[in-house]
Amino acid sequence: MIGIVVSGHLNFASGMQSAVKAITGEQEQMAYIDFVESMSTDQLEAQLRQAAKEVDSGDGVLFLVDVPGGSPSNRASAILMDTENVELIAGANLPMIANAAFERDGASLKELVEVLLDIGTSCIQDMRVELQKMMAAEPQLELECEDGL
Repeated sequence: MIGIVVSGHLNFASGMQSAVKAITGEQEQMAYIDFVESMSTDQLEAQLRQAAKEVDSGDGVLFLVDVPGGSPSNRASAILMDTENVELIAGANLPMIANAAFERDGASLKELVEVLLDIGTSCIQDMRVELQKMMAAEPQLELECEDGL
């Protein structure tokens, strides 16, 4: 099974951990690393490397981080560059992280990345537009009584 490491600024990872647990239940081979103000980027990278080792059962590791170009992304990129069978998605959201738990068993690392990118982007919606589409698609009910009863 593919190991997952979630990281982000301040309490992004621990917040996601709480939400993912509520949605998927307790998950094996998933680690959550917060990049808090008291940490250096070297400490962050050391924790990310350790977490990757702990969750890797031989099927690879996927890093899911909050912001492209942020410290968690940059430090996970360094690991990506010098470690085999590692991938990184930056800009991760809750639907991506929760679905990583469901979709990773039996998938290749590349397949998992593709599935999660599809899920993540499809879950970003302008809800006014979506509601207008739904309302336009609903057939108007014909009332048989003038007073609506």
